[in-house]
Amino acid sequence: MLNTITRWNPAGMTARDPFFRLMDSLMNQDLLPSEEVGNRSWMPPVDIQETEESYRLTAELPGLTKDDINITLENNVLRLTGERKLEKDVKKESYQRIERIYGTFARAFTLPSLVSHDKVEAAFENGILTITVPKAEQAKPRKIAIG
Repeated sequence: MLNTITRWNPAGMTARDPFFRLMDSLMNQDLLPSEEVGNRSWMPPVDIQETEESYRLTAELPGLTKDDINITLENNVLRLTGERKLEKDVKKESYQRIERIYGTFARAFTLPSLVSHDKVEAAFENGILTITVPKAEQAKPRKIAIG
């Protein structure tokens, strides 16, 4: 008598699994009537790069202008805050589905203590914010000659 080995197929099980159907319906439903689009928060992705001269933070902020963004540096904490607003001239009732996230955002990054606070620069172009925080002179690597 031959033993038959069958392969377990999770895709076939999930269609019949009540838990899967419940989670699928929750994750794919439209906004609840009580959930306002403008009251949600979101978190833009930020890359942090360290060079010999500085720290560079690059944030993706599509659909925003430089007036929508606030940058502060206090006690070596760099804060990036702002808001993406739903267009005022478009009625929410005309949307069939809203998947982009609108509302406020806030990110905070603790920097090393040896940075030049007065030389921080920020540039915003095509939805990309680049913040450059120069290192203080005593934090920069230096070559030590062997005597």
